[in-house]
Amino acid sequence: MLITPPEIEVYLDNLLAKRHPVFLEMEARAAREDFPAIGPQVGSLLELLVRSVGAKQVIDLGSGYGYSALWLAKAVAPQGRVILTEASEVNLCDAKRYFERAGLIASAEFRLGNAVDIFKQETGPFDIIFNDVDKEDYCEVITLAFERLRPGGLLITDNTLWYGEVVKADPDETTEAILRHNRILAEHEGFVTTQLPLRDGVSISLKL
Repeated sequence: MLITPPEIEVYLDNLLAKRHPVFLEMEARAAREDFPAIGPQVGSLLELLVRSVGAKQVIDLGSGYGYSALWLAKAVAPQGRVILTEASEVNLCDAKRYFERAGLIASAEFRLGNAVDIFKQETGPFDIIFNDVDKEDYCEVITLAFERLRPGGLLITDNTLWYGEVVKADPDETTEAILRHNRILAEHEGFVTTQLPLRDGVSISLKL
């Protein structure tokens, strides 16, 4: 199921600001390899949110080869940092090369391993947490994020509408995990959350 009509997707893409060639190269790679990168519409949202809270401490959970993290690093405040977490050594090495070419290597730290395990070792406080781990781990990330976000910080989660599967009967295990995640955040007394039907769905949760 398409979240938005293709014509709207094209219209929104045409409104995007000009991007550094490294972003364009990464987007072409994602399309070529069918890699689930967030895309420039969600990327520009991340940039806006990072700038809006003046974020200095950011962690990207499930970084792939660094596309989402590059958007975060592009906007992070001076002397700020973005921690990338990725289980694939190949992807993490590629991310380092992309960051170097984009001139943002000084704003990044690269951590190899399971994103949730790495996150458990961090104490924060973080200004922004971007959650794009395995969907079955989404609910655990909520608890970890609440403990590690500063008040006024943001938990941003990708794929929260999951190709429209969240409204279909008989959801599979992955969809069930996303449904639980969305319900927990909707009812969480420590977060104010909104769901955006952008690309594959993005939730934004502000810690009170």
